[in-house]
Amino acid sequence: MPGNGFRGDPRQLWRAFRWSMSGLRAGWRYEASFRLEAMLTVILVPVGLWAGNGPLEKIALVSPVILVLSVELLNSAIEAVVDKVSPEFHELAGRAKDMGSAAVFLLLVLVLLCWGLILGPRWF
Repeated sequence: MPGNGFRGDPRQLWRAFRWSMSGLRAGWRYEASFRLEAMLTVILVPVGLWAGNGPLEKIALVSPVILVLSVELLNSAIEAVVDKVSPEFHELAGRAKDMGSAAVFLLLVLVLLCWGLILGPRWF
């Protein structure tokens, strides 16, 4: 949406915040994967903050978990747009959905890698 006014206008910031909350609610309401990952985030973020030694480890444990949620929302947005534009199967539509899913998968691998490399040696 083009803005005509000052970009730092508190009303515009408030509207942007409300749109973001609306997106989070939509993710929670319509996407089972987002709900599961959000519940894992509620568990993993406090554990990561507790288990990390120093700020860098804490960031390395928490950031990938939050990134998973972000990319899951982007993947869901891609899927919604693809379904709206072309409800019938098309190879490119399937490829777009698969690539979005792959992005989420790669971040989940990153979560496992970060947690394993940081906490694995301490716990095993």
